Amino acid sequence: MKDLIVWFDGDCPLCRREMSLMRRLDRRGAIRFVDVADGTGVCPIDRAELLARFHAREDGRILSGAAAFAAMWRAIPLLRPFGLLARHRGILALFERVYLRFLRLRPRLQAWARRLEGR
Repeated sequence: MKDLIVWFDGDCPLCRREMSLMRRLDRRGAIRFVDVADGTGVCPIDRAELLARFHAREDGRILSGAAAFAAMWRAIPLLRPFGLLARHRGILALFERVYLRFLRLRPRLQAWARRLEGR
């Protein structure tokens, strides 16, 4: 069984690219990646909520936003220092503010990425 589950929006070109990179970096196979967009993954949270923000389950706890990214980073040796750094409340709060700004830009970035893909 995987130590960590992450749910992501497989219809989002940004998310697909990022999760593809994370899969390559997850050489230990510690992460179970679940594409919420395809409707086949069992989700403990409302699908719309899962599509709106990045979510993960670490040690039985559901995390979202920057905390979910930090959990994913901790599972990947190359990114682990960033995940450990995020255990500090102030650093995690800073990461969350950056993530919230990204979410505001996400629709424009998705449109740009789709144009690049030719969709």
